[in-house]
Amino acid sequence: MDATALAASLVPSWSAVVVLFSYLGYLATAGAVLPGKLVPGAVLPDSSRLHYRCNGLVSLLLLLVLSALGVYMGWMSPTVIADRGIELLSATFIFSVIVTFLLYYSGLRSHHKSSSLKPHVSGNFIQDWWLGVQLNPHFMGVDLKFFFVRAGMMAWLFINLSLFAKSYLAGSANLSVILYQFFCAWYIVDYFVHEELMTSTWDIIAERLGFMLVFGDLVFIPFTFTIQGWWLLRNNVELSLLAATVNCFIFVIGYLVFRGANKQKHVFKKSPKALIWGKTPKLVGGKLLVSGYWGIARHCNYLGDILLALSFSLPCGTSSVIPYFYPTYLFILLIWRERRDEARCSEKYKEIWVEYCKLVPWRIFPYVY
Repeated sequence: MDATALAASLVPSWSAVVVLFSYLGYLATAGAVLPGKLVPGAVLPDSSRLHYRCNGLVSLLLLLVLSALGVYMGWMSPTVIADRGIELLSATFIFSVIVTFLLYYSGLRSHHKSSSLKPHVSGNFIQDWWLGVQLNPHFMGVDLKFFFVRAGMMAWLFINLSLFAKSYLAGSANLSVILYQFFCAWYIVDYFVHEELMTSTWDIIAERLGFMLVFGDLVFIPFTFTIQGWWLLRNNVELSLLAATVNCFIFVIGYLVFRGANKQKHVFKKSPKALIWGKTPKLVGGKLLVSGYWGIARHCNYLGDILLALSFSLPCGTSSVIPYFYPTYLFILLIWRERRDEARCSEKYKEIWVEYCKLVPWRIFPYVY
């Protein structure tokens, strides 16, 4: 694509805008009307708590059926997203910027005293716009933070599926493409199977909704986590059986650690006496879990996440660093987040944290870091 064509594609077409708003409109409607488990969120500082309807899996499956029907009936092309990738990226980015300005100004005018809607204003425009003003803003009854996370994760899958359709139609859907698609699809579907675990994450509990989260959810996740798919669309990579086997092994280990650690943490928060690996959980100071994965490393879930990210890129081979953007970015992000988490926990738990660190000396990588 030459510079002129690239510049032209950066201007969102009406078709890209229609695709984007149809997608978001479907998610808003499906989230409101489809059945799903009502999960209580964390208790907020004012003792209130939100409840989340976790029907993401049902919403995803229905959208897959509707999309398949649309392709079968000839109402839409299976490559519609892949064909308009840059236009959709541009449209989504512009939408994210507009939304965050609206969130900023509506937050400033808020007079609510609740923890969810009380404005947090530093006086620094860039900081408040970037980090957000309100914790849990809503629009027409939709919790925007939870909604945007769902939209980004689901978009990741549909971009990949469109890329796979394009590869299949071009006759280039080889083992590398299949492995990449399978690993990502498993991860995303599994996310929605365990969607209620998202309600106990730091982003949902404590981060305010500003440009950082909105851009991260709607733009960064779907359009950068699919770089490997775009790469494989334009580059033929032939994996040996050994390479494919090693890739599968890394994915399985990463998945078991990531899902197991997060599930243990979630279950512990909901039921502190629940057995972990068949044993009564061991605690430090009655608060910090040192059983299961959490007795191996203080942020063992980050290790699983890094291994999974690596497994998504390995099908692309080693001829370029471009497909390894995601695991590289994630590694840097999680090291930074681990340092931030450590500082917060040290301040919060004080001597309990010191004792915990003695019992669990490894931060992320056992016997390494």
